[in-house]
Amino acid sequence: MARGKLRIYLGAAPGVGKTYAMLSEAHRRVERGTDCVVAYVEHHHRPRTEVMLHGLEQIERRELEYRGTVFTEMDVDAVLTRRPEVALVDELAHTNVPGSRNGKRWQDVEELLAAGINVVSTVNIQHLESLGDIVESITGVRQRETVPDEVVRRADQIELVDMSPEALRRRMAHGNIYKPDKVDAALSNYFRPGNLTALRELALLWVADRVDAYLTEYRSEHRVSAIWGSRERIVVGLTGGPEGRTLIRRAARLAEKGAGGEVHAVYISRSDGLTAASPKELTVQRTLVEDLGGSFHQVVGDDVPDALLDFSRGVNATQIVLGVSRRKSWQYVFGPGVGATVARDSGPDLDVHLITHDEAGKGRGLPVNRGARLGRSRLISGWLTGLGGPLLLTWLLSGVFPDVGLANDMLLFLTMTVAAALLGGLLPALASAATGSLLLNWYFTPPVDTLTIDDPKNIVAIAIFVGVAVAVASVVDLAARRTHQAARLRAESEILSFLAGNVLRGETSLEALLERVRETFSMESAALLERESDVTPWTCAGSVGPHPCATPEDADVDVPVGDHMALALIGRVPPAEDRRVLAAFAAQAAVVLDRQRLQHEAAHAKELAEANRIRTALLAAVSHDLRTPLAGIKASVTSLRSDDVEWSEEDQAELLAAIEEGADRLDLLVGNLLDMSRLQTGTVTPMIRETDVDEVIPMVLGGVPEGSVELDIPETLPMVAVDRGLMERSVANIVENAVKYSPADTPVLVSASALANRVEVRVVDRGPGVPDEAKDGIFEPFQRYGDAPRGAGVGLGLAVARGFAEAIGGTLHAEDTPGGGLTMVLSLPRAADPRPPSEPDVPMTAASWVHGP
Repeated sequence: MARGKLRIYLGAAPGVGKTYAMLSEAHRRVERGTDCVVAYVEHHHRPRTEVMLHGLEQIERRELEYRGTVFTEMDVDAVLTRRPEVALVDELAHTNVPGSRNGKRWQDVEELLAAGINVVSTVNIQHLESLGDIVESITGVRQRETVPDEVVRRADQIELVDMSPEALRRRMAHGNIYKPDKVDAALSNYFRPGNLTALRELALLWVADRVDAYLTEYRSEHRVSAIWGSRERIVVGLTGGPEGRTLIRRAARLAEKGAGGEVHAVYISRSDGLTAASPKELTVQRTLVEDLGGSFHQVVGDDVPDALLDFSRGVNATQIVLGVSRRKSWQYVFGPGVGATVARDSGPDLDVHLITHDEAGKGRGLPVNRGARLGRSRLISGWLTGLGGPLLLTWLLSGVFPDVGLANDMLLFLTMTVAAALLGGLLPALASAATGSLLLNWYFTPPVDTLTIDDPKNIVAIAIFVGVAVAVASVVDLAARRTHQAARLRAESEILSFLAGNVLRGETSLEALLERVRETFSMESAALLERESDVTPWTCAGSVGPHPCATPEDADVDVPVGDHMALALIGRVPPAEDRRVLAAFAAQAAVVLDRQRLQHEAAHAKELAEANRIRTALLAAVSHDLRTPLAGIKASVTSLRSDDVEWSEEDQAELLAAIEEGADRLDLLVGNLLDMSRLQTGTVTPMIRETDVDEVIPMVLGGVPEGSVELDIPETLPMVAVDRGLMERSVANIVENAVKYSPADTPVLVSASALANRVEVRVVDRGPGVPDEAKDGIFEPFQRYGDAPRGAGVGLGLAVARGFAEAIGGTLHAEDTPGGGLTMVLSLPRAADPRPPSEPDVPMTAASWVHGP
């Protein structure tokens, strides 16, 4: 049975019209005679969407009871029994009510697809699992209902449903998405222009990446090697010289001119490792291209132009940026240069830019083309030249050119030996020298056809011939070995340079460093082991790969670091020359581990310093702010106990009121100090219960003057999941602070409203307000902005309020009041609502079974 096809309408933001577009597609398919049914579509009482359901067959939903309330979900069995050609399934990221066939709706869709049913579905960009953190940082709302990216990527078709932020806000204001009583809250929170613009950009970039992936897959399947300029991709050819920075910046400017342009900087390193590139300069250029949003690549190729063109065609590049050659004029006798060769061989599909720079024409040395290792083909050529060459030369000199002379014969045989040395190294050259000396003696040295030599001068000549041949072969072999050593040392130096740079900059974690070791030396696993003494067991400080060893004895290779630490690797036994690099990796791993521990200790020390600051401020508060109410109480008590004065009843009542007021102030100050101490020590343990906001807030107004607060708390608000006591203390501190700073003739407004997965309590005053740069500072302990109008308090009220708000899962922040003043916004988590909400696209973060995107 063939698997069904999945088509997804991906929304850039809630309310852009995904469901409407899906239903329009369904009507088009029905008109073409396709068997199309509605498996699950939620119109949420939107008139235009509801009208689109007319004329479409709808599968009856399944009813499920949960917590005393009946919910409806898609009936998967009914859809499978009906077996339509196409099924419409709305809200792919929806979480099913407990007791459903599957936990998530996308799992229901997978069953339909496996049964051969084509599915058309909808999802918003903020519900993709990989974008959860990004969406939360943009909107402040954590998406609880998500769908794995792979599910959406596997879709056969993805169609983006987009709308500009201004148009979407107009739709919202006209009441086309939510009910009128929720429009204002939505426009001022989730549907702010900045939020919608960011979500739209996320959707466009995600879809663009998917289109690019589809294009790459298509080109691979159809073996398309020609470049398709669907997007500007610019390859920058780097040589490791200082001109690379100029080329990277020029390429970045070219990429900015085209939408979605990409920059790929590539450095072609020869297989022998002998290049004039500076590792330090390459590191700088790598950082530069990554800072500009590009990527850095390093590939190996002896033929630089071919390697550069192959890489460019591999990434589907449209332009290549190269620098004008640094070679001097006379060096062009060795070839036309990389730039000219690339421009000649690029073809019509690649534009090549040659950029002038300050280093042009200053010289860069002769190119080195010889490989570090003598490959198999070169060894074969060397042996053929060393053994076959003298035989061929003997035949030519005996039959074709018989009167050349002994001296010229020796020079020709020496030339053949030098050629064998250049091709195959020492052994072929020695074989050529031995074979050539025998042939010279037998065929060309009198008396011929015998190994006897009559003239002593000929003996000296042949001896010189053999000596020169051996010397040349030795020099060539030594050069090859030195080249190989240089290439190896260069590779080691690049690894160590990269390693040291990352560690010194603090960019590498212990796990990343161990992963680097594992990849570099092709190991299965790597672990850093340590112990406190020679008799204590080994412990693993960090590891990567499957089944890391627990002791150095279990490893294939272990590198000690000091007396009580070792790098243990499993996979293979590396050659002895790799031990030096392994020792460097082990030492760097120890450095990284020490740095991580120092960072942890520094963070702990910072916490201790903060606690010490709190204690110092507490002592200052006790010595100063508590003295005023104590002094008032002391004076009033002393006056009442005095026998020298006859106090009237009114005077006694006034003194007693002063004592009571001072005691209340003391109680408030001590309570805040104790609360702050509990928050600092982490001993606040909230008891989360479902609570009605309209029952809690009126109870906190006992500590403020009558008539100083105006309440606007709807009774229809959903319940919140909080600790009631902590919520009371938090709201009380906020209200008391607002009353303190608000004018006496203007009451403080306390209002509450529900928004998606939370309930917001707003405390609005008309006081002097707080500048934006000072808004966060007012929540610090013992901090007050300006002078308190009544000179009371130690600056702990808002700090305690925020601490309690965060302890119960809420947030507290300050906003400007339109027209002047400050608004404190306390956001509380909404309790699990047994009633399904009526709107589909407001992001929900309460219990995962609640309907909504």
